[in-house]
Amino acid sequence: MNKISLDALTRELRGRAEGNSRGLASRTVIGGHEKALRQTLITLDAASSLGEHDSPGEATVLVLSGRIVLRAGEDSWEGRTGDLLVVPPARHSVEALEDSSFLLTVVKV
Repeated sequence: MNKISLDALTRELRGRAEGNSRGLASRTVIGGHEKALRQTLITLDAASSLGEHDSPGEATVLVLSGRIVLRAGEDSWEGRTGDLLVVPPARHSVEALEDSSFLLTVVKV
C-alpha cells in the first residue's frame, strides 16, 4: 500500500507554480501514460489556465482548494473546494479564478 499526502504535495507544487511564468505545476501521483488509470495533482495560480486540449479518456476533476472554471465550447462549469466536475468528451480548458489545486483523474477508454 502507498500513502500520499495531497496536502503536502499541493504545498510543494504551489511553490513550484509561484516560481514559473505559467503559474502552473503538476505531478502524476497514480498511474501514468502506460496505465489505464492516471491521477494528476495540478496547481494553478489565480488567472492561470490550462489551454484548450483533448482528454485521452473519461475524466473527472476534484477541486481540492480554490475556484476553477472548466470550459468546453460555449458551456462552462465552476468548481469550488470539494466539487467534483465531470470532464466532457469535447475539447476543453481550465482557468483558475483564484489560487487552486485539483486532482485530475483519467481512465483511458
